[in-house]
Amino acid sequence: MDLGLGTGQTATTSTYRPSDGPRVRQRSPLLHLAFYAAIAIKGLDGLIETVAGLLIAAFGTGAVYRFAVWLTAPELSDHPVSHVAHLVRHGAAKLATVHTGFIVTYLLIHGIIKSALAINLIIGHKWIFPVASVVLVGFVGYLSYRCAIHWSGWVLALALFDFFTLVLVLNEWRVRGQH
Repeated sequence: MDLGLGTGQTATTSTYRPSDGPRVRQRSPLLHLAFYAAIAIKGLDGLIETVAGLLIAAFGTGAVYRFAVWLTAPELSDHPVSHVAHLVRHGAAKLATVHTGFIVTYLLIHGIIKSALAINLIIGHKWIFPVASVVLVGFVGYLSYRCAIHWSGWVLALALFDFFTLVLVLNEWRVRGQH
């Protein structure tokens, strides 16, 4: 279509016709960045869980509790009402009452799965997107169940982060499938 741009110069309009084939949406740079940030957080969390599982397997939950007491002692001597220090001690005390085999198994399996998913998603293997989607649905379902049984703002926050990550994974899978 000649729009009077000069000899031989033409411009096209961006009118979409169904005969042109499926419409390909542009990738949102913000969503793409959010995808990588969420996956990096998941991968780092998986690595921390794996290391924690190995340390608990090697030293036991009692050692974790003693370490938490040692770590928080200076803070509590300076600030006896420190909520963070009390939270760390309380968490370590609860951990010390859990059967070591269960917590080690949970941390290792959960950590290794999250790390493997994160690595493969960052590499960009196409086969990992449906696998990651199913795993994240499982994580969200389990965390929702735990939250329904015993309310926890932390568990709800983790479930929401997993749900947000699932939405980003599905979006990235959709966009990559179009290119």
